[in-house]
Amino acid sequence: MITAFRKTAETFAAGAKALAQQYFVSPEVFAEEQDRIFSNQWVLVGHQSQLAEAGDYFVAEVASESLIIVRDKGGEVHGFYNVCRHRGTRLREDRNGHLSAIQCPYHAWTYGLDGRLIGAPHMDQVPGFAKADYSLHAANLALWEGFIFVNLEDASTQRGGYMSLEKWFAPLAGKFSHWNLPKLRAAKRIEYDVKANWKLMCENYSECYHCPGVHPMLSKVSPYDSAENDLTEGPFLGGFMKITKGAGLTMSGKACALPVGKIENLQEVFYYSIFPNMLLSLHPEYVMVHQLWPQSPERTLILCDWFFHPDAFNRSDFKPKDAIEFWDMTNRQDWHVCELSQQGIASRAYEPGPYSARESIPAAWDEYYLRQIS
Repeated sequence: MITAFRKTAETFAAGAKALAQQYFVSPEVFAEEQDRIFSNQWVLVGHQSQLAEAGDYFVAEVASESLIIVRDKGGEVHGFYNVCRHRGTRLREDRNGHLSAIQCPYHAWTYGLDGRLIGAPHMDQVPGFAKADYSLHAANLALWEGFIFVNLEDASTQRGGYMSLEKWFAPLAGKFSHWNLPKLRAAKRIEYDVKANWKLMCENYSECYHCPGVHPMLSKVSPYDSAENDLTEGPFLGGFMKITKGAGLTMSGKACALPVGKIENLQEVFYYSIFPNMLLSLHPEYVMVHQLWPQSPERTLILCDWFFHPDAFNRSDFKPKDAIEFWDMTNRQDWHVCELSQQGIASRAYEPGPYSARESIPAAWDEYYLRQIS
């Protein structure tokens, strides 16, 4: 695949400004985002490596809905609403685990891993009752490059222009195959509770204009002005930045694992935002992924996972902590300035300022966001 990359400034739309205050502080806008974006578009909830065996599951919260994501005995991954079909009781309170069946804690209605009702005590005494009529309600679920996405939209209503995941991700077909994303394994997850609007994290991720002052260690090994982008409009945005020759994005400055695949250039790191809640960072020897989960206009839960090639885990040169500590430090620097931005935007003195030519991707992100929310 031949890809044309362009310098960040070359795609900048002159006159672009930051979003208005209400998009960061308004409860009404937040509710609209949950309804128009997180309730009826494909959102990231996890990776297939979290469900290694039949019966493995985790619980995801999407637009105030609780979902059970589980692998059945045939190897298929499902997403079910965490709601018993009897009297609506929440089925699972824990966050993840392993089970052979899904049983309601209230009246012991029991469901198979494929969602079928297989046990309902005393209901055989109810005239006309049929277990086949009371399977768990399923959410739309599909996998892209090993990552699990769900869409709460009812495909039959077409309210939000429902699109299959395969069609949605068609523009990215084969783009990331060198990184072997489906087969990677996570070595670590860190959760961040950030007192800032989710959009500030997306905008921050999409530019390195701030890097010299905010990330001095990162800037030493990856020049802030080296960004080139190939996706510059729409729901998928990003490109690459250079890594100084002989350096690595780790605390030691050296590679911490074997390459995740047949990487053509070991001196490049790729950053892509996948609307609305996935930030995908592709390094030569690891992949870092952020999930963004808005909790309120002023608060966002971020799940950050570090993935490595499965063969790396048994090697003596495997040092995942080297990369994890580097990006945990960098993440916290980012979240701090995002919180400062949130505080300033909430002021009566705030008014949108102009983006610089090095912020063409945040400007493009804003443009796509506004189309979705309006």
